[in-house]
Amino acid sequence: MIFRSYCILAQKTAQVLVSGRHQLPTCIWLSFRRSASSLAVCPPVLSVQPTRALVDEKFQIVVRNLRPKQEVTVHSLHHSEDKEYWEAFGHYISDENGTVTVMEDASRGGTYTGTEPMGLLWSLRPIPGSRHGLRLRKMNVLSPMVVNISVYKGHLNQGFSEEAPLATVVTERWYLVPGVQRVDIREQGVKGTLFIPPGPGPFPAVLDIWGGGVGVAEHRAALLASHGFVALALDYLSVNKKGILHVETGYFEMAYNILQSLPQVSSERVAVLGLSLGATATLTLAAYSKTAKPRCCVSISGSHVHHLKILFGILQRMNQRLPKTRLDENNHFILRGVFLPIPTEPDLKVDVDKIECPLLIVIGQDDQSWATVESTEDIEQIMERSGKRNLLTVLSYPDAGHLIEPPYTPHVRCSTFINQHSREKVMMLWGGQTKPHADAQEDAWEKILLFLHKHLYQDIPPADKL
Repeated sequence: MIFRSYCILAQKTAQVLVSGRHQLPTCIWLSFRRSASSLAVCPPVLSVQPTRALVDEKFQIVVRNLRPKQEVTVHSLHHSEDKEYWEAFGHYISDENGTVTVMEDASRGGTYTGTEPMGLLWSLRPIPGSRHGLRLRKMNVLSPMVVNISVYKGHLNQGFSEEAPLATVVTERWYLVPGVQRVDIREQGVKGTLFIPPGPGPFPAVLDIWGGGVGVAEHRAALLASHGFVALALDYLSVNKKGILHVETGYFEMAYNILQSLPQVSSERVAVLGLSLGATATLTLAAYSKTAKPRCCVSISGSHVHHLKILFGILQRMNQRLPKTRLDENNHFILRGVFLPIPTEPDLKVDVDKIECPLLIVIGQDDQSWATVESTEDIEQIMERSGKRNLLTVLSYPDAGHLIEPPYTPHVRCSTFINQHSREKVMMLWGGQTKPHADAQEDAWEKILLFLHKHLYQDIPPADKL
């Protein structure tokens, strides 16, 4: 504010000096004019608020002290943990006051267009020349995602590293709020990472079961803990030397019981949330377990196809049906065909009509990895016939793909993926279009949190009303 006032004063001083030119000797007037001009040229000021926030929080970006109707590019740059650079940018034109307000003004071009307050995050993409098939995922949640926000002169589409920015602000995007505890779990054969919110508790809890891949994905569980839930990010793909095909449903029951028994957890307020293969585990646990009785469940981009006592026999069945997969024109692997047609035999599907708790299903209508649309339609019909349709809520998003993550996570339509059975590396087509997928992630995350708060934080009703 002081700096802005100083610039205005300098501009007015220059105007006075110029208007009084005829009253001064030429040499003195020229000297004053040079001094006033240097005072009047104020550098652009870039403001990003807040500079330190959770990844699902919006920020406000404002550029001031530009010329009226000046063309500028607002640019974001992130150096990922796998040493790759990701960038996004929007083209803007300042208003009559020389200001660009990203939350209110429309981008005329770049990696996103229109009025998009968070476009500098959800449209991040690898810089030209990067490795093909990259996917941005935060692995170390104890450190922030650092994003440099800069403003450049003109409307640029490339060569940012060769240009000097007019201004830059360094921002931090966190998955953990201060005070959240991270604890490694190695108990009764169960592996995972536990996140506990700050405060005395006890808290509601969520068993977080990720999809295919190696190891444990912690970022969503860390974010859930930042919103007041004890969350256990479960490692179920590397717990058995014989391979994941030998991980039985009882492993998930054991993880649930460990989570439920923690002193920081309200034992009657535990939910299960799964993505992709983890969603199948979620549905299986909710339908068949005699010991794990979740208060509610969330299934993201999952399917009920294949019912087996050993859950990961599903992968054996999937590999038997690999001839039903196909490649697109870019040799991207389209997996959804292995689930089609949806079987009519009950023993090939999870008996979802046995689920007794509220169930939220989240799907993208352009999912090219799993047949989630057809699976969800079948689940709706089954629960309708069994009189349990009231337990089911479906969020279905046009032009969204398979990987529906927390908001502002960059969309990738395809990326490299290791087949857990054959260990072959393929280029998996996940589907989705960038803008609709980003909108789906933002809307779904808000509604997932509302769903969990509704069923885990509200007072527990009498048993006969559950």
